Amino acid sequence: MTATRVLVLNSGSSSVKYQLLDMADRSRLAVGLVERIGEETSRLVHEPLTGAGARGGRRERLGPIPDHGAALRAVAAELAADGLGLDSPDLAAVGHRVVHGGTRFTQPTVVDEEVLAEIRSLIPLAPLHNPANVTGIEVARELRADLPQVAVFDTAFHSTMPEHVARYAIDAATAEKYAIRRYGFHGTSHAYVSRAAAALLGRAVEDVNVIVLHLGNGASASAVRGGVCVETSMGLTPLEGLVMGTRSGDLDPAVIFHLARVAGLSVDEIDSLLNKKSGLLGLCGDNDMREVTRRAGEGDEAAGLALASYVHRLKKYIGAYTAVLGRVDAVVFTAGVGENASAVREAAISGLEQLGLALDPEANAVRSPEPRLISPDHARVAVAVVPTDEELEIASQAYALVTQ
Repeated sequence: MTATRVLVLNSGSSSVKYQLLDMADRSRLAVGLVERIGEETSRLVHEPLTGAGARGGRRERLGPIPDHGAALRAVAAELAADGLGLDSPDLAAVGHRVVHGGTRFTQPTVVDEEVLAEIRSLIPLAPLHNPANVTGIEVARELRADLPQVAVFDTAFHSTMPEHVARYAIDAATAEKYAIRRYGFHGTSHAYVSRAAAALLGRAVEDVNVIVLHLGNGASASAVRGGVCVETSMGLTPLEGLVMGTRSGDLDPAVIFHLARVAGLSVDEIDSLLNKKSGLLGLCGDNDMREVTRRAGEGDEAAGLALASYVHRLKKYIGAYTAVLGRVDAVVFTAGVGENASAVREAAISGLEQLGLALDPEANAVRSPEPRLISPDHARVAVAVVPTDEELEIASQAYALVTQ
């Protein structure tokens, strides 16, 4: 019998998210999260959706989990308790989210020692993420040495950007020496959503041009022509682009010099300021869009400013990417804010009628886990909400690779 299951691991700096999927019917068998790794208050939440534990439902474990090795062993134990263990012959691969693939990794890749060393070498480009991604791969290899470990890279989907788009206008030798270019992130989400949008329109991926707006605490936009990314908002790091929960997005680089010279801030302090204390949080003290929109609706000036800045940046990117693509068939909202914040969607599309964009207020107000159009029938450009599914995308890419 052919193995059809894929375990997807997303190892963060202090967390591990996981899902076990059966690619025979693309169903989920179990989902879970380990958070606060390395703390006394570690927490594991596991939900079996099939097998021996499904009737018992969601389980929660509290107590110290010292490191990622212990976390993944705890995950393996929970899966085994449901008859879904890592020793199962039904398991075809483990798919790992890896944030940065540099210029080498533009496709899902089976991990061997050479690949692992290359991923380690990219740590300076993603110091918060790639170390945890590497640890997840290492521990999974220890737990099941005979099983293919497949790395799926956040940057890969954006590797098709033309060179004149990916390059920054700085000294070429310096850029080459230090790998300075635009890589883009959230690639698995943009890949999945752009294809799902084409399916929603009932058209072939190759015939559709879409602008994807992945709006979560981190946020990014992409211009996708015929299934191929030609532009994206994030750059060397996930700091560039849209206003985000705690990140500034686009910024005059001289702000950094000014803060160093005039404010006397160190490089690390400026890094922390721009990545962790800016965006919505910096403007109004909240990075939860639900709270920002509530406060703005009650007349809070700081929240109103934050929301206006967030929406203004979205409009700029929609306009810019319309120019890049030439013809746009759909603008698609996804991720936590994009899927759930109807007020943000309304504000972002409002005033863009000359670009062929409009919303149906009733359709926009609907909350649903299903892909859906929220534009009126007469609109020249469709506006859609497509829930993202990065885990399914990682599982699909990993399974396709190991079964070729």
